[in-house]
Amino acid sequence: MKPIPFFISSLVLCVGCDQVTKYAALRWLSTGPQHSYLGDTVRLTYMENRGAFLSLGAGWPDSVRWFFFTLVSLLMVLAAAWFAVQRLRVERALSWKSPVFGAVLLAAGGIGNLIDRILRDGAVIDFMNLGIGPVRTGIFNVADVQIMAAVAIFVFFKEPPALPKGEETAKSES
Repeated sequence: MKPIPFFISSLVLCVGCDQVTKYAALRWLSTGPQHSYLGDTVRLTYMENRGAFLSLGAGWPDSVRWFFFTLVSLLMVLAAAWFAVQRLRVERALSWKSPVFGAVLLAAGGIGNLIDRILRDGAVIDFMNLGIGPVRTGIFNVADVQIMAAVAIFVFFKEPPALPKGEETAKSES
């Protein structure tokens, strides 16, 4: 698949998945009680989050929140998209461990949350919570999962540094 169509189709699929699940949360969870599954390991509950991860910054003044959570997020989405397109020009074999896939997930998660912030006066719909007993995650959404998956790809699946040209042949001969 050509680089730009791959990037756009992956982005649309990821953002679409996020927005469909947020719509479902709004429709079925916003007016009712929390739902619990798998022995209370998974909880579905509706929440509008004005902050970032774990509601960080939710109490900041509106202008500061807008700057950080809208403008800075938009710049990060654009940087991730630029990175992905640049890498797609040279990378031929893609895998889920590829930095390109990480950049697509980062951009998609950012776009998903940006859509919410723009349409919901700075708030993002969160609805999932995982845990066992008192040990629980914060409430999150699919875009947050995409962003965390992107971070994991960048942290755990780094490409090995390229060897200098002379060392490449010496290493293969030994």
